[in-house]
Amino acid sequence: MAKPATAPKKGAKATTKPAAKNEARKPRAESKGAVILDLLRRAKGAMLAQIMEATGWQAHSVRGFISTAAKKHNVTIESSKNEAGDRVYTIKN
Repeated sequence: MAKPATAPKKGAKATTKPAAKNEARKPRAESKGAVILDLLRRAKGAMLAQIMEATGWQAHSVRGFISTAAKKHNVTIESSKNEAGDRVYTIKN
């Protein structure tokens, strides 16, 4: 016996083509990811505490975003310590 044809599910979304792997993603302008990337683009970069204050995130969440942001957004993020021993993140292009 042949199976009867099934109708598409109600409310099913059409599939879209995924972005190319080498193409940089752009976060929404109002997103916390965009705020972090803007802070990192400053000449002196941003300290972990500054990013935490701007986003309301905990330190481990900020570090997690930074660890994946370089690959997702096609940027180079450098980490260093300033004279006071605070971690400073900057975007280098």
